[in-house]
Amino acid sequence: MSYGYPWTQVLTQFKFQAQPGWARSLATLLHSTPWVDPALEQADWVVPMPLSGERLRSRGFNQSLQLARALAPARTRADVLLRLRDTPAQHALPRAERLRNVQGAFAVDPLVAAQVRDARVVLVDDIMTTGATLFAAARALRDAGAAQVTGLVVARTEASAPPG
Repeated sequence: MSYGYPWTQVLTQFKFQAQPGWARSLATLLHSTPWVDPALEQADWVVPMPLSGERLRSRGFNQSLQLARALAPARTRADVLLRLRDTPAQHALPRAERLRNVQGAFAVDPLVAAQVRDARVVLVDDIMTTGATLFAAARALRDAGAAQVTGLVVARTEASAPPG
């Protein structure tokens, strides 16, 4: 769905106003999208976009993890993808800087890398703007040998487009 009214307010409450209870309703909305359930059923793992330690402490929860757990609790793996460094918030940066900002920011945890090889992964995030964060995380999963990575977001801005 487009990141416009009323979704801007809902996602702002969910993400920035410590209202993780929105996860279940947003998951229900995603399940109503025709291709979502087949993607989740075929996935070996549902991986939330990781937050930096600093951002996790300031927010108190990872909204992508809450969403992933609401979508597919038995397949959610929060231990697969690591955020290697804190990066400035993407929404405040121009597109070219967003691409540079997240380069090398993600990696697959070496302790679970063997489980990622040949796996089908659904990567979950809340909002996609330029796609830079989603694509950087997907690249880390593919570099670790994931056979397929499907991105799943609640909303995308009108400016969303694959980087590059």
